[in-house]
Amino acid sequence: MLYDECCGPFHRGTAAPTAEALMRSRFSAFVTGDEDYLLRTWDPDTRPDSLGWADSPVQFERLVIIDKRAGGFFDAEGVVEFEAFYTVDGQVGSQRERSAFRRLDDGQWVYSSGEVD
Repeated sequence: MLYDECCGPFHRGTAAPTAEALMRSRFSAFVTGDEDYLLRTWDPDTRPDSLGWADSPVQFERLVIIDKRAGGFFDAEGVVEFEAFYTVDGQVGSQRERSAFRRLDDGQWVYSSGEVD
């Protein structure tokens, strides 16, 4: 799927309709280095002041959604399990994580926390 069909609208301000859509758009933000979007879509209760990704050697390559629980149009919370593939200085790696999301009162999904395997 092309960026403008998938994640571009979310990066430009349209709210992601599901936790999975937010997960995919956040992965794309890691790919493009959009730290502002990552912070904007992070739960205010758990959000750090900054990420410090500007000089990171990590190049994210591919996202595989493994499982999802809730996080749909009418849910208040959801969990998305995924594996993110990346390269660092030519070395290939991956990280598997279960990310928790919640819907704010204004209807926007936000990333709350993650548990890395």
